Amino acid sequence: MRQRPRDDSRGILDPARLLREVRFRRHLPAEPLRQWVEHYWLIDWALSAPFEQRVVPHPAVNVVFQRDDSGGDGRVPEVGEVAGVGLDLFRITLTGAGRVCGVQFRPGGFRPFWRRSIAELTGRRLPLPAGRLRRPDFDVCAGTDDDRRRALDAALTAWTPEPDPAAEEAITLAEAIRTDRTVLRVDEFAARHDLPVRRLQRLFTEYVGVSPKWVIRRYRLQEAVEQAAGGPLNWADLAVDLGYSDQAHLVRDFTAVAGVSPAVYARSVR
Repeated sequence: MRQRPRDDSRGILDPARLLREVRFRRHLPAEPLRQWVEHYWLIDWALSAPFEQRVVPHPAVNVVFQRDDSGGDGRVPEVGEVAGVGLDLFRITLTGAGRVCGVQFRPGGFRPFWRRSIAELTGRRLPLPAGRLRRPDFDVCAGTDDDRRRALDAALTAWTPEPDPAAEEAITLAEAIRTDRTVLRVDEFAARHDLPVRRLQRLFTEYVGVSPKWVIRRYRLQEAVEQAAGGPLNWADLAVDLGYSDQAHLVRDFTAVAGVSPAVYARSVR
C-alpha cells in the first residue's frame, strides 16, 4: 500500500503557474480507504485577479467540495458535487478567496460507493446526494489539512462502500494501463490478462465509466502533456512510443483535448 500521494503533475496544464497562484497539495486517505481512493487534493487561494486553470481529466470520478471565503465571515455554505470522468478539457476560473477539497477515486473505485453504473456519471457533474457526504453538520473545508483529511475519512467510511470483487479487478486493470507504457492496444491488453475483449469493455464501462481504449489513449495523452512541459521533444518518436499512427495523429489528439497544439503548449510553459 502506498505511503505517500503521487507527486506528478499529469493532467494539470502549466502546473508551475498553478503552484504560483494557489496552494495545491495532495494527501492520502486513511489506509482502509486507499483501495478505492487515489488521494485527497486541497486548494486554497486568495487572488487579486481571476485565475483560470485547465486540466486534462483522469479516467476517475472526483467528489469535490468548494467554499467561497470572499465574504470573510465564513458563513457561505459549502457546495458539493460528484464529477464523473471528464471527456473534454476541464476549465475552472477562481476568483477572490476560497477553498476546494476533493477526493480523486481510483479508476473503478467509486462504483462500491455509488452502487450503480459509473457510466451514468461520465461527462456530468451532479450535486452530492443528500444523506451521503452532504449533511448540515459536515464542513470539509474548515480547519487544517489534518482536520479536512479526518473529515473526509470519516465521511467516506460512513458511506460504507460495498465489497465488490469486480471493482477490485477494474482498479487493478486500470492501474496496469496507467503504469505500463507498453499497453497500447485493447486486444493485446485483454489477451495479456486472459480476458475476452467484450468482458473487458463491459467491466470498464460499468466500473470506470469509459472504454479501455479511451483509458489507454487518455493516459498516453497525459504522458505527452507531461513530457511537453519538460523540454524539447522529438514528436515523431514520442508518437510512436505512445502508440499513435504518426505524429499528425498525436498532434490532432493533443490539440483536441488540450485546446492548443503540442508546440504551442510547450512554448507556453517554458
